[in-house]
Amino acid sequence: MQPLQLFRTLILRPLRRDLLRTALTILAVALGVGVVIAIDLAGDAATGSFRSSLETLVGKTDLEIVANGGVEERWIAKLAALPVNARFAPVIETQGVIEGVGPVTVYGVDLIGQAANQRGSQAPQDLDSAAIVSSALAKRAGIHEGSGIPLTLSDTPRKFRVTVVTGAKDAEFVLVDIAPVQQLLNQYGKLDRIEVFVSPGEEFARVEREIRRVLPVSYRIERPGTRSEENQRMLRAFRWNLRVLSYISLVVGAFLIYNTIAVSVVRRRPEIGVLRALGASRRWVFWLFLGEALLFGLAGSLAGIALGRVMAEGAVSLIADTVNSLYVSSRPSAIVIGLPAIVTAMIAGTVVAFASALAPAREAMEVTPVEAMGRGVHEHDARTHAGRNLAGAILIGVVAWGVSQASPIGGKPIPGYVATLLAIAAMALAAPAAITGFAAGTRRVARALFGPEGLLAVRGLAASLARTSVIVAALSTAVAMMASVGIMVGSFRETVIVWLDTQLRADLYVRPAGRTAAGDHPALPPEAPALSASIPGVEAVDVFRAMEIEYQGQRASLGAGDSAIVRRYGRLRFLPGEDRDAILQSLAGQDRVIVSEPFANKHGVRAGSVLQLPLGDRTARVTVAGIYYDYSSERGWVIFDRSTLLQYLPNQPPTNLAIYVRKDADAIEVRRAVETRLAKYRVVVAPNRALRQNAVTVFDRTFAITYALEGVAIVVAMLGAANSLLAMVLDRRREFGMLRYLGAAPAQIRRMILIEAGFLGVSANLLGLALGFVLSLVLIYVINKQSFGWTIQFHPPLALLAGASALVLAATVVAGIFPARAAARLNPIEVIHEE
Repeated sequence: MQPLQLFRTLILRPLRRDLLRTALTILAVALGVGVVIAIDLAGDAATGSFRSSLETLVGKTDLEIVANGGVEERWIAKLAALPVNARFAPVIETQGVIEGVGPVTVYGVDLIGQAANQRGSQAPQDLDSAAIVSSALAKRAGIHEGSGIPLTLSDTPRKFRVTVVTGAKDAEFVLVDIAPVQQLLNQYGKLDRIEVFVSPGEEFARVEREIRRVLPVSYRIERPGTRSEENQRMLRAFRWNLRVLSYISLVVGAFLIYNTIAVSVVRRRPEIGVLRALGASRRWVFWLFLGEALLFGLAGSLAGIALGRVMAEGAVSLIADTVNSLYVSSRPSAIVIGLPAIVTAMIAGTVVAFASALAPAREAMEVTPVEAMGRGVHEHDARTHAGRNLAGAILIGVVAWGVSQASPIGGKPIPGYVATLLAIAAMALAAPAAITGFAAGTRRVARALFGPEGLLAVRGLAASLARTSVIVAALSTAVAMMASVGIMVGSFRETVIVWLDTQLRADLYVRPAGRTAAGDHPALPPEAPALSASIPGVEAVDVFRAMEIEYQGQRASLGAGDSAIVRRYGRLRFLPGEDRDAILQSLAGQDRVIVSEPFANKHGVRAGSVLQLPLGDRTARVTVAGIYYDYSSERGWVIFDRSTLLQYLPNQPPTNLAIYVRKDADAIEVRRAVETRLAKYRVVVAPNRALRQNAVTVFDRTFAITYALEGVAIVVAMLGAANSLLAMVLDRRREFGMLRYLGAAPAQIRRMILIEAGFLGVSANLLGLALGFVLSLVLIYVINKQSFGWTIQFHPPLALLAGASALVLAATVVAGIFPARAAARLNPIEVIHEE
């Protein structure tokens, strides 16, 4: 018999006969592959482009001059006087909002200087209202030359007129003169950067040397796109974690393929024995069953590509919310499925299928003609090896603990991920022993609760150990990941709530109106603090200034507030052993700062460390007075007393106000008075409770994608349970037929299968929750600590876990309904005489 004919007879025909099982397996693989593709596509779309390209309009930038706290505009004149053949262009880059269109990148540039540099170009007549729009944005928003666009910057609306629509590839941006941008942002005399264009024939290194000779040492000279690279580097860790989480469903699907091929081998042992007796080689048999697995992987991958494209539509908004809340402001771009995504899908599906089928295919290869005729050998081996597998599980568990203690590799918590996989492998090896013990311990309870059907169901768990252990392992993996991520997120949420209680002590908080994202710190009007403090009933006003800085090549946040007010009213928590009052008292007027725990862990900083912080024209050499707990930003904070920061960066406007109301005053009346006094400035006055609720809402929105991924893994596991229970019924036809032959009613057979499914769900829940508890410790104290740098207090959400476990149990029983009906419909006479 030819190989293709053999494959068609032994593999394809049974697959066609069991179309439901075949479809369930392909669907499970497709879901797993689809999630991986969806996360990749949605991640690419959600992170978008962090810096629109202006090369087609202003030319290729050779160098950029930047500084923490902004570049002083006065340096433009000094740079222009250098004896070099180069052009220096001031730039302010910010986020604006076009009414009816959404957020867009806005550049403030010197339109007169740009027009002078371009032949045949003239500066617009009315610079204060002129705007140049990229063709990509114009196409999307329906903008044309002469159109008016209502543009809001720093929550201040302004009407601009489009004078030019310029081609700029796929970049979306608005270009306006720098003067109105400085006015709207209240950023007079400050620039985001100075772009340097070196003329052809000029020595590049000489230009860089001359610039460095003039500028303060705190100013940085960077290659173009450095900030974009920093953003990309910052997001890579986030997307890495998300991608790893997306592979959970593929791991669960691997158990399903393993079980499908293993059942296929068991059911076809007689045919394998006949083939071997007729001269078929071991290699032929091995590749026959690997071919079946690759068929599942290929079909599931192709279906997963289409499914992933659909799922990406829903995932992109969830990921974009997280990116904007925690990292950088970015507008999602179009979802595009290209060759890399297709290749990823095919590799993911086929590799998982190949790896998960190796063991059962090897088992098929080892089958001898004599063994093939003896039923029950496979199950006997599973029972006799349970103790040995348990010992192996303990050994792997010890190795997993050791691996989890290792340091991160390349900034990624790879040892934590390896420890997680090892823990899952240990659980899979321990599953047979756990099921055997569970079955032995629940026989009396099962008989007391469910009668003879309950006893037979529990015995069936142990009798079909080779299959039930794989079902339990797949379900336990899904339950464990659900429990571990649920514990981690629940613990994080509770930790954040406690932190908010210590952090947010003021009665009212004032910030600029409008939507803000990570890295955006719009300024309040300079007169806002004095106006607020003059309101009757206001006891104190803490003026806070926030800005983005770069430290050791990584983005961080710098802030400054009134340490005396924080010491008097706040409950800021520092790491154990640090004196809160003494630390805060030491900040005013001194080169001392406090840093957040994520900043300290990321940069290896401890109390007493000295930081070199370039600020404006100067470099501040500051001492770390203490390290405090913080969960607002994984990039980390450096906090000055406001009086110290103003020595380095004078005339800094506030970005937030914290207002403390006297105890004898009416907080509602004070809030109304603040809103009235600041009404013309477009600000938001939020009470303490509203701010906390908003913070928790942002937190829940941030982790919505995590819960969605867990849900898919559970669905894959449920498909696996239904598939495996159906396979178990088909493989135990003679057993059920004998029970019917001996007088068992169809309703009793159905009840027995459903009880067995229920006990499978209970055992999977118990094993999965135990593993989930272990994995949650790895997530909280290893992966999250190494990825984000913050300490999460352990607070398992018991109600959530109980509800989720009940749902898994119910879903497992529901998955047993169809197999139970199939078993009940068996004709005992036909089944007994099949062999």
